[in-house]
Order: sequence, then structure tokens, then C-alpha cells
Amino acid sequence: MSFFDDDPELQRIGSLITDKAETAFGARGVPSEQFGYVLLRPGRDGERPKGAALRPEWRSYPCSLVKVFFVVAAQAALESGQLSAHEELDRAMRDMILWSSNSATNYIIDLFTQTTGDTLLDEQDIAAWCERREAVNRFFAQLGWPELKDINLNQKLMDDLRYGREKIGLDRSPGGHNALTPIAMARLMHEIFHGSVLSEAGRNKVRGLLARDLASSFVSRGAYQVQGYLAGGMPEGTQIWSKAGRTRWLGDERADFRRHDALRAILPDGQEFILTVFAQGEAIAEDDGFVPALGAIVAGEMKSNARVGIAP
Repeated sequence: MSFFDDDPELQRIGSLITDKAETAFGARGVPSEQFGYVLLRPGRDGERPKGAALRPEWRSYPCSLVKVFFVVAAQAALESGQLSAHEELDRAMRDMILWSSNSATNYIIDLFTQTTGDTLLDEQDIAAWCERREAVNRFFAQLGWPELKDINLNQKLMDDLRYGREKIGLDRSPGGHNALTPIAMARLMHEIFHGSVLSEAGRNKVRGLLARDLASSFVSRGAYQVQGYLAGGMPEGTQIWSKAGRTRWLGDERADFRRHDALRAILPDGQEFILTVFAQGEAIAEDDGFVPALGAIVAGEMKSNARVGIAP
């Protein structure tokens, strides 16, 4: 059982997403199995969300989506006193989400796990190092959410191959690379906006970091993750909170050529939805039009429903 209930109308919209994806993947010779999504309409007054999904448990290298998990873990550590607030941590949390900075992310991982990636260690020390790197996995495991059962959160973010401790840590990692699923990402996004993860103040902090402004002068910058992503398919006036990620060639086929996104949107008419999209394939990773088109389908269908009086 998932945390959401199946919904016929969302399944209809989901079928349009699936058709669009299968057409795009087929035209490029990319296997359609390398695509998955979860679409949610949050419930009201504590009700369970409604949803639809395709391959929700598809386990994939998550690119920068994993940074939402790291910012939640860091905020929880601040609330528990495990981490002490300081200016550099605040700056890193902001830049990790706003600009998808890998350097900022790796600084937070060092703080949370009390590790650094550097020269080689002897056997006893590298074993202890690998154990400390499991700290983020342990944090999310204790939440007890079944949607997180296949994820892995023990690796830093790299722009190419790994060396030294990072290479040894990856080779020894039971879960391999970082990994997420569309349903794991959807569950965390829902909990940030409608759940109980973190305190209310902590959730508000994370929400603020995830916010994107379609009227911002930063929209034209790729690092702002609007153009080429789900947010780029939203109509003017939509409120957006999102985190996306893309890899091109990294020299490691386990992580190459992904384009993923997680979006919470409130349309100008007040309708809200959460959409997570995972896609793999070189032609898809290089296509700046594919993911925004999926977002536009959902936004357009939600607006159509509002015009004909279908209850959100």
C-alpha cells in the first residue's frame, strides 16, 4: 500500500504523460522502461493524497534530487542539536538547492556524517569512514516510510569520476551510487508541504529554499532549474517549489544521462499538484523540451478540470 489513493482523473492525466514519454522515447530509440513518474493531488484536512504513477519504484541514480533529502537531514540535525547553526551552513543549504551546488552539498555531507573525502586511509579507518557515511541513510530509515525502502544516500555529488576515499567508499557501498525512486521523491515532497517531517519552522525553511519564481531574472540561467524542467511548463502566475537534476556523460554508466525533476505547483486558479519525473537516456538528458512538456500537460489538464467543474 502506498501513501496515496489511486484516482481515475489523475490516472487519465497520467496516461497522457505516459503517451508523451513513450512517443519521445520511441522516436529517439530509448527504452520506455527508463521513465517513471508519480502525480499527486494533496488531500484536504488531513485526508490521504490522490495519485497516479508509472514505475513508481524504479530505482535510479537521482542526480541532484538527492539534495532535497540532504537539506531535510541537515535541518533535522539543526533541530536536534547535532549540528550548530552558522553562516556557512546556511549559505551551503541555500546554494545546494537554489543553484544545485555540488560543493555546497558535499560540505553539508561532511558536517552531517563527520567525514571528509581526501587521501587514502588504512583498513580500520576506512571501515569507520564508510560506517559514518551511512548517517543520512540511518536518519531516513528511522522514519519508517515504506516508500524509502530502496533508496541510498551515502555518496557525495561529483561532476565526473571518484578518487581516493570517495572511490573506495563507492566500491564498498552496499547500495552502490546514491539512488532514489519516483515514489520516494514524491513522499518526501508531500511530507515537506503536508506532512510531519521536521518541525513547522523547519518545513517552512525547506519550503523557502525550494521556491522558484517564474518572474525572476534568474529564470534564463540553467542553474535555476526552470528552463528545461517541469517549472518551465507552468503557466504565468503559478507558485512553484522544485528541485531538478541532470547528468550527462560522467564516465560511469551507472550514473550517466539522467534528467529528473520534482515539483510542487499551485496554479493560478488555486489547484495544487506534486509531480516527480525520472528519465534516463542520452537523447532525453540532452532534450530541454521533454520535461517541460510533461509539466505543461499536467497544468493544462488541471486547468481544464477546473473549467468544467471537476472537484480538485
